[in-house]
Amino acid sequence: MTEYDQLEPIEKASVDELRALQLDRLKQALKYAYERVPHYRRKFDQHGARPEDLKRLEDLAKFPFTTKLDLRENYPFGMFAVPMDQIVRIHASSGTTGKPTVVGYTKRDIETWSHVMARSIRAAGGRSTDKIHVAYGYGLFTGGLGAHYGGETLGAAVIPVGGGMTERQVQLITDFKPEIIMVTPSYMLAIADEFERQGLDPAASSLRIGIFGAEPWTDSMRAQIEKRMGLEAIDIYGLSEVMGPGVAQECVETKDGLTVWEDHFYPEIVDPATGALVPDGEPGELVFTSLTKEALPIIRYRTRDLTRLMPGTARTMRRMGRITGRSDDMLIIRGVNVFPTQIEELLVKEEKLAPHYLIEVKREGPLDDMTVYVEMRQELAGRMRDAERSSLEKHVQHMVKSYVGVSTHVTVLEPGKIERSQGKAKRVVDLRPKS
Repeated sequence: MTEYDQLEPIEKASVDELRALQLDRLKQALKYAYERVPHYRRKFDQHGARPEDLKRLEDLAKFPFTTKLDLRENYPFGMFAVPMDQIVRIHASSGTTGKPTVVGYTKRDIETWSHVMARSIRAAGGRSTDKIHVAYGYGLFTGGLGAHYGGETLGAAVIPVGGGMTERQVQLITDFKPEIIMVTPSYMLAIADEFERQGLDPAASSLRIGIFGAEPWTDSMRAQIEKRMGLEAIDIYGLSEVMGPGVAQECVETKDGLTVWEDHFYPEIVDPATGALVPDGEPGELVFTSLTKEALPIIRYRTRDLTRLMPGTARTMRRMGRITGRSDDMLIIRGVNVFPTQIEELLVKEEKLAPHYLIEVKREGPLDDMTVYVEMRQELAGRMRDAERSSLEKHVQHMVKSYVGVSTHVTVLEPGKIERSQGKAKRVVDLRPKS
């Protein structure tokens, strides 16, 4: 047994104790960001806000938001608050212009991240005596290494499988008998399919707990996973700009929403259109301020995720509901952030294609499936041979996979086949089930 097998004092603290800690840490975070990051100093000054203006938690609303655009404009390291010799890790996530959102970590940041991830795994029902099968992707994506370090910090035995190679996933689960799996929910269903293809009963495996994140999923998918795999399916939430996975975690004893680890991440809900604060319980856009980060402090980061805040149940800290959508046009396909503008940029570079396209997203079995329909240029109408069209489709598929990081089908159409709009063009048709 390790220290992480027990609740920490802050998880049992009163609301008043938690708010006092948040206020103290928030004052320090604003001062730290203002003094160390030129972007924040400039933006605070333009907004007429000074760190000392924060007297109570509600005063945070006086400070400006941070957005993905801010991170992109300071690409790659302009938002870092420490010199590079103090950075021990760099991760990145997809952006809308081909440039990724870059995040850095000090040694202490990695320890904090590992700590909240260990806390998350324990809240999901994991213990130091467990074996954890990590099937999230490793690399610049924060999922794999976040789960890995959290599991090791908990004291569990981590099996760093990574994504893909579904037959091998089943073999290792069968042979190593892990109690916990950490993976996207859609890929968990693909693993279940592979169990059955091999003539095995997925519900008879050793898995007791599944910790699922990196993409939206529904209660109906939870029920399907639990029935087929015979485990507890638990939600986890995070985003690289704020830390990575482990910002919020569903507790196994209640399974009633994600507990936000409020001693490290201060949540707000705002009106997506006006930016005004909305009360707890009301839906809106989730905003986070980091309270303890060193390398990349984040002040009022607009996540674009739509949810609501609710009182704590299993813990004092508040819960957030399932993400119901996005306030921008980003899609999440198999855990990868995909913006229509990313696809558009690739299409317009191809001289044989017209700038008329439609992205269709469906769920084929357990996995998301994306198809890009795009028209050929008018002068090629009726002249493009089947072999040339097929070659062009494969070329675009390769470009999307290489630059966006997601597999897609591409269909090149004759001119005029995609419906025109008199207003804002409809670029996405999302046919995935909503519940």
